[in-house]
Amino acid sequence: MFIKEFIDYLSYQKRFSVHSITAYQKDLDTFWIYAGNEGYQSIEEINHLIIRSWLVSMMESGMDARSVNRKISTLKSYYKFLIREGKVEINPMSKIISPKTTKKLPVFVDKTHMENLFNFEVFEPGFEGYRNRMIMLLFYQTGMRLSELTGLKKADIDFSNCQLKVLGKRNKERIIPFTLVFKKELEDYLQIIPADYAQGSYLFAQKNGKKLYPKQVYNIVNAALSHVTTIHKKSPHVLRHTFATHMLNNGADLNAIKEILGHANLSATQVYTHNSIEKLKNVHKQAHPKA
Repeated sequence: MFIKEFIDYLSYQKRFSVHSITAYQKDLDTFWIYAGNEGYQSIEEINHLIIRSWLVSMMESGMDARSVNRKISTLKSYYKFLIREGKVEINPMSKIISPKTTKKLPVFVDKTHMENLFNFEVFEPGFEGYRNRMIMLLFYQTGMRLSELTGLKKADIDFSNCQLKVLGKRNKERIIPFTLVFKKELEDYLQIIPADYAQGSYLFAQKNGKKLYPKQVYNIVNAALSHVTTIHKKSPHVLRHTFATHMLNNGADLNAIKEILGHANLSATQVYTHNSIEKLKNVHKQAHPKA
C-alpha cells in the first residue's frame, strides 16, 4: 500500500508539518480499513467505485462536504505519488468529483470583547496567568499559527527592529512586525520568567524547558475566550481570523495582511473581506432610513 513511503515523502521532501502529516496518515488509515472491510487487500485492486463508495458512506454518516473534500485531497496526493513512483499505472481519482461546499465566513472575536480580555482580570495571578495573557496577546498582535507560536524561541525576537521571525508552513521563514507597546510587554514578560522556566530556548515553555504542547495552548485560548465571548469556536485559529479581520476593518492593505499571515496566495486572504462586507451591510441596514 506504500503508505509509509508516502508519509516519508511528505515528511522529508515536502516538509509538511506534524499536524498535516497526522491528518494524511489518519485519512489513509481510515480508507484502507474501509477497503479491507469491503474485501480489497492491495493497491492494484482499488478502483474509482470503491473510492466513491467510501466517500458516500462518510456523507451518509453525516460528515460535511468540506471534510470529505479533505479526504479526497489526501487520496489525490497519494495517487499522484504512487504514479510518479511507478507503483500504479491508473489513477482512480481522475473519475472522482468533489462535492460542492458552502463558503463559511471566518469566525472572529468582536473588537470590544478582545479589549475586555486584556482589560479585565481574566487571567489567574502568578506567572502562568501572565504567560497565558502573553500567549493571547501574541496571537492577537501577530496573527501567527498555533505551530508557529509553540515553536517560537527567544532568539527569534529582534527587539531592536521590533520584529520576530517565525517558521511557517513548509518551513518557510517570515518576519512579523510588532509595536513599541508590545515590545515593552515582551520585555516585561522575559524579566519575570522564574529561574526553573528560564533554562529552555522557547519563549513559552514548560518547567522542563520544552515547548508547550499544542493542546495546552488550545486549552489556554479556549478558557480565556470563554470569559469574554459566547462564540462556538474558541481556538488559536479564531484569534488568527480576529487579527486579520480587525486589521482589515482598520484600513490595512490586503497584501500586507497576506504577508503577515504567511498566505501563499491572495485568495486565501480575501476571505476576510467578506466579514468586512457583512459589517457594512449591517451598518447600512441599521442606519439607512429606507432599510
